[in-house]
Amino acid sequence: MKATYFSYILKFKRPGGTSRGILKTKQTFFLKIIEGEKIGIGECALFRGLSVDDRIDYEQKLKWVCENITLGKDKLLEELKEFPSIQFGVETAFLSFEAEKAFELFPSEFTRGKDAIVINGLIWMGEKNFMKQQIAEKLDNGFSCIKLKIGALDFDTEMELLKSIRSEFNAKEVELRVDANGAFSPQEALEKLNRLSEFDLHSIEQPIKAGQWEEMANLCEKTPLPIALDEELIGIFENKAKLLTTIMPQYIILKPALVGGFSGSEAWISEARKTNIGWWATSALESNIGLNALAQWVYTKKTSMPQGLGTGKLFTNNISSPLYIEGEKLSYAPEEEWGTIKP
Repeated sequence: MKATYFSYILKFKRPGGTSRGILKTKQTFFLKIIEGEKIGIGECALFRGLSVDDRIDYEQKLKWVCENITLGKDKLLEELKEFPSIQFGVETAFLSFEAEKAFELFPSEFTRGKDAIVINGLIWMGEKNFMKQQIAEKLDNGFSCIKLKIGALDFDTEMELLKSIRSEFNAKEVELRVDANGAFSPQEALEKLNRLSEFDLHSIEQPIKAGQWEEMANLCEKTPLPIALDEELIGIFENKAKLLTTIMPQYIILKPALVGGFSGSEAWISEARKTNIGWWATSALESNIGLNALAQWVYTKKTSMPQGLGTGKLFTNNISSPLYIEGEKLSYAPEEEWGTIKP
């Protein structure tokens, strides 16, 4: 058995706006395991500026993985605790290698094309008219759950956008989620949450920056609308239970590429269940290789909550795959072939 890796630059069809800036490209890495004619492929979905393993020794660690691939998945995962995106790649590469069909990692009704996953419609930050256009497109396409990135525009302008949606659709017709990506200060956050609660929102993701446990706990206790932790989970290797019992959020959001693959995500789910904290999963802007693994895993969890898995169409040079979106559902066409993966 041997392994290789290579870098791949995903190019956005149109720049994606977040409170952390505008995304035009995203670098990712593919890990390939080879033994005879058998091949397994996984994605080490590094997220520059967000992943805890965005480090200068990242590729050095990838080389180490390739040199020591014969240690096996479990041993490698133990040695990669500080590199969650590489854990995700190792885990999915071995699943792919061991699978009867290379990209059918979790065989199910989903991979047989018999069932689908409900997803939310993602609205990127931008000028007001651009955001309104995106919202209209998602609603026209039949999405019943819309997620808006907020925190970059003037807050009153963002309130107007939410008001315009609610003037046409009530909470039973369209579920609204907002993601602040830590844009609010602790001093202003509660007042902004009170104003946002006027629009019957499902939840708000990460209202203040991660790492402020006491301030976030205070917000979660007093909030008029549910809070979901996202960036807060990144880099927490040992203190999952302590974080959740200290902050007591209403939800957590799992990005396996950022929290240690599926094993790391399962650990978060296990701790969340102990205190009745809900969860859903979202993409960390992986290519279709990582998104495919994530979607198949999510389906096995049998959750009815809309998931954040609608990122497959964001890139001009994504790898073609059996994944497709119809309305608000992500589906899998098993008869479709995978595209070629080249450096």
